[in-house]
Amino acid sequence: MPRLTGMAFPSTRLRRLRQTSLLRDMVRETELTPSHLVQPMFVELGTDSRTPIEAMPGVERMSISHAVEEAGRAHALGVPAVLLFGVPAEKDERGSGAYDDEGVVQLAVRAIKDAHPELVVITDVCLCAYTSHGHCGVIRADGAVDNDVSLELLARTAISHAVAGADAVAPSDMMDGRVGALRAQLDAEDHKDTPIVAYSAKFASAFYGPFRDAVDSAPASGDRRTYQMDPANSDEAVREALLDVEEGADVVMVKPALPYLDVIRRVKEATRVPVAAYSVSGEYAMIEAAAAAGYLDRRAAVLEALTSIRRAGADIVITYHARQVAEWLQ
Repeated sequence: MPRLTGMAFPSTRLRRLRQTSLLRDMVRETELTPSHLVQPMFVELGTDSRTPIEAMPGVERMSISHAVEEAGRAHALGVPAVLLFGVPAEKDERGSGAYDDEGVVQLAVRAIKDAHPELVVITDVCLCAYTSHGHCGVIRADGAVDNDVSLELLARTAISHAVAGADAVAPSDMMDGRVGALRAQLDAEDHKDTPIVAYSAKFASAFYGPFRDAVDSAPASGDRRTYQMDPANSDEAVREALLDVEEGADVVMVKPALPYLDVIRRVKEATRVPVAAYSVSGEYAMIEAAAAAGYLDRRAAVLEALTSIRRAGADIVITYHARQVAEWLQ
């Protein structure tokens, strides 16, 4: 057998390493690409504003002109969709800004679709950011949420978004029967082709804190546990997702994502429809804070977290890191 020379051995070893790396990529079971991601955006009224969100470093509330620019940057990197949240100038008990045809989300949808017609624009359908009390529906005199009245206003909100040009609507309120109510109203008003991305398993989570600071939507009294889900329940999550599919949901969502990977898997297996997972503000803030303190590698942690969400069964991952990840994956 010929003796390996000092020059030949390193060359052979490097070639084997390249082959091993290629093989690893070929047999990788879970793929994460920009096409799997959705970029959430906070839009506020104003002519030229970018308001930093203290609890979410790198995330801002933006005026519509800046939102149009940021949406374009994300799309240019391969991110196919944005999810819009409105920050109104005024709030009231019935959340009327949510279904105002000249509201902040409605105006933003028109502007983004005009500038970037190929970008998918999804709108969050809820009242919490628009109500003076911070709840996701109308509050009765006894302090409870009026489910049926809330459904009427949520349906009005969805219609106003569809009229503005939204490609899909995403009800996040967790009122009973809201997917059916939205589907019926959309169909009745000639928006049969507008898909519903339902927040089907939305848990009453501690991980929403930074988001509520961003849109000033913390409940003034009580909490949302009467209509959001108990974090201890996964059977209920599956039932809720199946009910939403029965009512007409085209995509079902689990929120938050990382603490509920088991729920993502169960919902995917049970529904057999596209599943979205929302990596929420607290998940973002947690990684950013740990990275800033030097406790972990930011890029590696973000990619590992999002890959685990995909591995659990999510077809779509909504993440505040979407544009940054798309840059990394270039």
